[in-house]
Amino acid sequence: MTLPDHPEPGPFASYPSLVDRTVFITGGASGIGASLVTHFAQQGARVAFCDIDTTSGEALSDALGEARTKPLFLACDVIDIAALRAAIADARSTLGPIVVLVNNAANDERHSIGQVTPESFDVGIAVNLRHQFFAAQAVIDDMKTHGGGSIINLGSISWMLKNGGYPVYVAAKAATAGLTRGLARDLGPFGIRVNTLAPGWVMTEKQRYLWLDEGGLSALKAGQCLDGELLPDDIARMALFLAADDSRMVTAQDFIVDGGWA
Repeated sequence: MTLPDHPEPGPFASYPSLVDRTVFITGGASGIGASLVTHFAQQGARVAFCDIDTTSGEALSDALGEARTKPLFLACDVIDIAALRAAIADARSTLGPIVVLVNNAANDERHSIGQVTPESFDVGIAVNLRHQFFAAQAVIDDMKTHGGGSIINLGSISWMLKNGGYPVYVAAKAATAGLTRGLARDLGPFGIRVNTLAPGWVMTEKQRYLWLDEGGLSALKAGQCLDGELLPDDIARMALFLAADDSRMVTAQDFIVDGGWA
């Protein structure tokens, strides 16, 4: 007996509450971030995004120029908190108060325990965790004035799977869940929702080029319950739901999108 083919996915949901809502996305120039920027722009949101990759960021903004509001690209290294705050202020002055924050920027560069120095440890925490707190801090007043908002912190299933080979990254991503829950408690009285979105192994260009070999394919097939590639668009669609008013009573939660691996 042969199993039936999976039907083609879609059409996908649209969210009227996202129209004209200002969204700020970190690390939006490529990979999951670029998909986030694209999907929010297609929903009619006012999107600002930052990244250290100026070439890719400007290209993405230009490519989405036909969206209802062309996304605003801001060159910024999230490790530099002053620059991050300035980028958020620029987004606010151009597009209006920020009601949705997606803390996506990260770097899963591989490293061994022996390679880690105090300096590299601090950098790993800064790029994968610290900016999430300070970006949230910078948009709280906007969300309070609006009467609510949504903060989405990108996590990872890496720490749930006890992955080795990048201990500082895994520690930072585990801490994201704690940050989310602490912020959710403090900001809940203002109608601000805070959730973690934890992707599995998403098939971005970077992942395919650096780490997807025969061993990786075997692990993917053995790990996931669903047989198929996890794509950046799958992550973006969950982010849309968490940003929209459809999830108005959802906060302090971990949303795992991994094909059933963790």
